[in-house]
Amino acid sequence: MANWEGVSEFVAVAETQSFTAAASKLVTSVAQVSRRISSLEERLAVKLFNRTTRKVSLTEAGQVYYQQCKHLVEGLELAELAVTQMQSTPKGLLKVTAPVTFGEQNLAPLLHQFLEQHPQVDLDLMLTNQKLDLIEMGFDVAIRLGRLQDSSLIAKRLSSRQLYVCASPDYLDRFGEPHTLSELSHHQCLVGSVDYWRFRDAKSEKSIRISGRIHCNSGYALLDAAKRGLGLVQLPDHYVQQALDEGELVEVLTEYRDEREGIWALYPQNRNLSPKVRLLIDFLAENLA
Repeated sequence: MANWEGVSEFVAVAETQSFTAAASKLVTSVAQVSRRISSLEERLAVKLFNRTTRKVSLTEAGQVYYQQCKHLVEGLELAELAVTQMQSTPKGLLKVTAPVTFGEQNLAPLLHQFLEQHPQVDLDLMLTNQKLDLIEMGFDVAIRLGRLQDSSLIAKRLSSRQLYVCASPDYLDRFGEPHTLSELSHHQCLVGSVDYWRFRDAKSEKSIRISGRIHCNSGYALLDAAKRGLGLVQLPDHYVQQALDEGELVEVLTEYRDEREGIWALYPQNRNLSPKVRLLIDFLAENLA
């Protein structure tokens, strides 16, 4: 079993280049630091420091030992911090960003509920469809939908979302229901921010280019057009679920529905989340599932 005695004192002296400064950092006496270092050198049978009346520096062996030990001490400090923070009360400002429509319909009510449960937490919520730099702008969490691009951020999947292709009963009465993806070329498709729709069959994922009379980057505008019988539309569930439930829209091409879309929480690669961020992510995962 590894013996940790003297390791923290060794790292402190190596980083401060002073027994006095190390003792102050560790809130102990210089004599205690000196005894621990001497005991460590005796146990390792190697000299770790060059000592003079004016200066303390690492020997070659000390340099090698320090490169390994500094990560151990850092890991121990983070472990202690993580356990300590588990017991602390979440408080302070929580900065969150999310897409506009999902934020208004789904996220904001949950965030308000979270604030009711944690009265010492304040919220700064920015709803935008632009991709922001979380680190530069100081956001704690970003909520993202769909497929994620590679990034340096950590991503936690909160829930799945589904893309539905649907149309009004009137449209289907007039133009018929498509049963295969190839039939989409014969239909009016309501085009969003991209001119293709994503599907998945038993074998693979497919992207089908679509066209139509209407191009618009607003999901609500496309939803309204679909309910008025102007074409087929592909939108996420949070746009169309109510219209489907009330019979204003009918889903088509159900066997090609791509169910691998996700709702994600992204946050910077901090090695230890604050209590408020950790609790928020867990809360959203539980309530969006």
